Amino acid sequence: MQKNILITGAAKRIGAACAKLLHSKGCNILLHYRSSYKAVLQLCDELNALRADSAQVICADLLVKAELEALADAAKLAWGGIDVLVNNASTFYPTPLVSVTEQQWDELLGSNLKAPFFLIQLLAEKLTSNSGCIVNIADIHAERGLPGYPVYSIAKAGLVVMTRILAKELGPAVRVNGVAPGAILWPDNEPSEKSKREILQRVALQRNGEPTDIAKAVLFLIRDANYITGQIITVDGGRTLYY
Repeated sequence: MQKNILITGAAKRIGAACAKLLHSKGCNILLHYRSSYKAVLQLCDELNALRADSAQVICADLLVKAELEALADAAKLAWGGIDVLVNNASTFYPTPLVSVTEQQWDELLGSNLKAPFFLIQLLAEKLTSNSGCIVNIADIHAERGLPGYPVYSIAKAGLVVMTRILAKELGPAVRVNGVAPGAILWPDNEPSEKSKREILQRVALQRNGEPTDIAKAVLFLIRDANYITGQIITVDGGRTLYY
């Protein structure tokens, strides 16, 4: 599978897992990052050591229009042009309703919904000409919301709706799908061990998933899902069965 793929937020966690798996299948990877320079550079070097000139790095603040446009321009040029966009970059933190600020609203909606939309807009022509595809990384909490995280949940719900409407707007040339992770990685501010146990008790498989579980779903949507568009694949070990 030789495709040119832009992954936003590719330096760590799910983004890095997607980069490694897709690269292992023969793809060229444009690694976007905002602040994790050392991590993304190490990943880029690792991929290029495996196959020369198969990975590139680009820095962009997705909330700054000029930087988003520069990212899109780079994707249009890298290795002759983009085939696949993986919208993975995300901001995640709690926002209790009584204290939500407009800045928090703009940041969470901006990174999780606005930036993916306008990045797709900027790349739509190239993706159409290449019969490409888009995979948006959503969240199981888009469906019912995560208590204490209303703005994040709203943003991810918007991303799910965006996935479905843009599948109509960009069809038949471009497929647009999403992956909704469940209990894959704990956030940077990890919950207590008790809270972890309580969460995992509500997972049918009784364990965390791995970032590679998400990467495998992304790979499926890119490589094997030629007749699938406008869909969200939930990868949560059965957690949503216990909502």
